[in-house]
Amino acid sequence: MAIGSGLGSSFGMAPEVTYGTYVAPSRFLEATANLTKRKNVYQGGGMASGRMVQPGSRRYVTTKGAGGTLETAVYSKGMGLLLNGLFGGTVTPVQQAATAAYLQTHALADPFGKFYTMQAGVPDLGGTVRPYTVLGAQLTSLELACETGGGLTASWGVEARDMTEGQTIAAPSYPTIGEFHFGQATLKMGAFGAEAAVDAVTKVSVSVERARHAGGPYMGNQGLRSQGVLNDWTKVSGTIDADFLDKEVFADRFASDAPVSIVWEFVGPNIASTYYETFRVKMPQVFFDGDTPTASGPAEVKTSFPFVAQHDGTNPTITVEYISTDLTL
Repeated sequence: MAIGSGLGSSFGMAPEVTYGTYVAPSRFLEATANLTKRKNVYQGGGMASGRMVQPGSRRYVTTKGAGGTLETAVYSKGMGLLLNGLFGGTVTPVQQAATAAYLQTHALADPFGKFYTMQAGVPDLGGTVRPYTVLGAQLTSLELACETGGGLTASWGVEARDMTEGQTIAAPSYPTIGEFHFGQATLKMGAFGAEAAVDAVTKVSVSVERARHAGGPYMGNQGLRSQGVLNDWTKVSGTIDADFLDKEVFADRFASDAPVSIVWEFVGPNIASTYYETFRVKMPQVFFDGDTPTASGPAEVKTSFPFVAQHDGTNPTITVEYISTDLTL
């Protein structure tokens, strides 16, 4: 029996071979899975003498689905499947020299064909863990955020074909991991390939939104959706909060609308040789929006600059480099 509260919950996932076909979870993450079943209902019933309420026998579930959000920290291991599901492409960890360090490079690509079985274990008060299994899960968005004194967090948007309670709960097995945090973070800005660290930054957030076609549902699929495809521009945006130290760094770039390359990186413990646990976000062309700094009181002036990342014509709009000891995604 498990603890009869959220303390007994679990989350696991696995890549599917066929869209919407269950695969037993093999990757377990310390996560909060806010994933729920969705349904659309058609209520039938016409005018019938004396009947004042529509008949329950003519209530039909016409379409089904599932989705929500998955909340995680950014861990030193095990993030590759999620990153690949959002960014797409074929990614193979590359061994660094002859060490235990492996580099994953997740550049923005087409995520078609990346779908997962996700299973949330939800305990009832009696300690029985109920398996809520999401099939055909596709990742639609990611928000990364870190502020003074905190960890690097990730919120993943999920859309899926269906949810079932008919699968067996998978027994979780967790690896030994660390988390990336504020004390490891640096924000660099400048010309692409020559970015330098900037000071006075207190918070950074980066969002990636990948709009998808809903996949129907189409007739003949029993109200279930098909795999969605990209159907709008990918949006890469974020916000940088900083004390007003050097107006050239943010304020002048906002005023002139001059683009700049940004590298936001977290460097953790040493793995081997010159290789460290690393999570690095690279955006070669960023434009700042926002406002001119103002002094609204006696305290130090604080600034907040929203930004958007655009394609510079050559490099991927956003790339995540992830160094860990993971031999596979």
